[in-house]
Amino acid sequence: MLDLVNAVNGIIWSPIMIALCLGAGLYFSIRGRFLQVRHIREMLRLMREGKSSEQGVSSFQALAMTLAGRVGTGNIAGVATAITFGGPGAVFWMWAVAFLGASSAFVESTLGQVYKEQIGNQYRGGPAFYIEKGLGMKRYAWTFAIATLFATGLLLPGVQANSIAEGLKTAAGIDPLYTGIGLAVVLAAIIFGGVKRIAHFAEIVVPFMAAAYILVAVVVVAMNIEALPGVLRLIVSSAFGLDAGFGAMLGMAIQWGVKRGIYSNEAGQGTGPHASSAAEVSHPAKQGLVQGFSVYIDTLFVCSATAFMLLVTGQYNVENTDGTARFIGVQGVASGPGYVQTALENVLPGFGALFVAIALLFFAFTTIVAYYYIAETNIAYMDRHNRHPWLGVLLKLCIVSATIYGAVKTADVAWGLGDIGVGLMAWLNIVAIFLLRKDAFKCLRDYEAQKKAGKEPEFDPVALGIKNAHYWEGRAAALKLQGDSARDAAAIK
Repeated sequence: MLDLVNAVNGIIWSPIMIALCLGAGLYFSIRGRFLQVRHIREMLRLMREGKSSEQGVSSFQALAMTLAGRVGTGNIAGVATAITFGGPGAVFWMWAVAFLGASSAFVESTLGQVYKEQIGNQYRGGPAFYIEKGLGMKRYAWTFAIATLFATGLLLPGVQANSIAEGLKTAAGIDPLYTGIGLAVVLAAIIFGGVKRIAHFAEIVVPFMAAAYILVAVVVVAMNIEALPGVLRLIVSSAFGLDAGFGAMLGMAIQWGVKRGIYSNEAGQGTGPHASSAAEVSHPAKQGLVQGFSVYIDTLFVCSATAFMLLVTGQYNVENTDGTARFIGVQGVASGPGYVQTALENVLPGFGALFVAIALLFFAFTTIVAYYYIAETNIAYMDRHNRHPWLGVLLKLCIVSATIYGAVKTADVAWGLGDIGVGLMAWLNIVAIFLLRKDAFKCLRDYEAQKKAGKEPEFDPVALGIKNAHYWEGRAAALKLQGDSARDAAAIK
């Protein structure tokens, strides 16, 4: 079974996938005139703008919910693995992927907003919604929804829980069963509270989690500041095959840097639009720009923090494709979080290993919460006309059970099947957002034109020739009616 799963993953996560993600990011960057650079100030401003409503969350809360999914164990283990098999140059290519991926994140999150729906008393949206409404392909949309539901609702949460349990067992000797029960109790309290509770949880935990991790990284780098210039030169030279020690690894640097960058920031994979669609905004491009910056936070900040801690301390190994050692900086430690734990423990004795375990706890747990929200949104899509509340309850029970089971025992097959689900999401979503790219860039041009005219941007899909954006059609009609009533009242006076 495992061999079959690995073979399928080898096909789904092939170099074609890497080329597709990079190509889409490059195309969107050029088409948007490198919006990820031009609008950085606007991105930062929009994060602070807007408030939650009865139906939706604030822009910042939606950003935090998205980051909860983006920032996970991959920001620690994934970076360490990339350096092991791709050398220090892999870090540069992770940065490159983040830069290009910001435009992909803009496109998919803008589309999520354009085609969102109000189901019950909540905004819901994501790839399944814009595939059906934007492309008119219901079977295509259902395929995405089912793949996403099984990956994020049943398989991947247990793997994340296992990472937490193993980290706490190593650092503090805590029994995995107790960890699993504790995680399940806290998780149940959050997810049974609905999307608002998830948003409030993410709003508090995610910034704290990321800031604490980056702060510790700054301390580690400061304590090894003399090594920093050399590390920066090593990253750049290795990225282009110019370093004497790692020059022969150019191909692997690109492959692993791009692969782990895509896996970490998830730009274009279809996870981000689920949370971004829940935001209360006056124009879809607003949340698209906010979500574009989320990729920077994930890769340029958090992943870079891991990379610099490893490289300035020298606590990492690099292997050739045949498994032989090219560079040995640490003995008897497997590639992954162990590198980071060793690096911190050497610099900050008695603190390092435990801190990484706690960081893993926060990173992985918030990812489980994000998985639940993504799975719940796809259930809402599939059941939005029939309304079977028991499906939501069943999902909650499944994800809580998967968390307990995964903490105690998880299988490589579950991780592999989860990767297949996420990979299918990526394939289906990238094709969809490329086909719908015109709608996203119509939104961008409209937003920029209104800002240039000194207006507070308001979205009218009919005026832009965008069909089936039913929520926004109703909103625009209501605003027009309000304007007409105000003018009539003024005329009477």
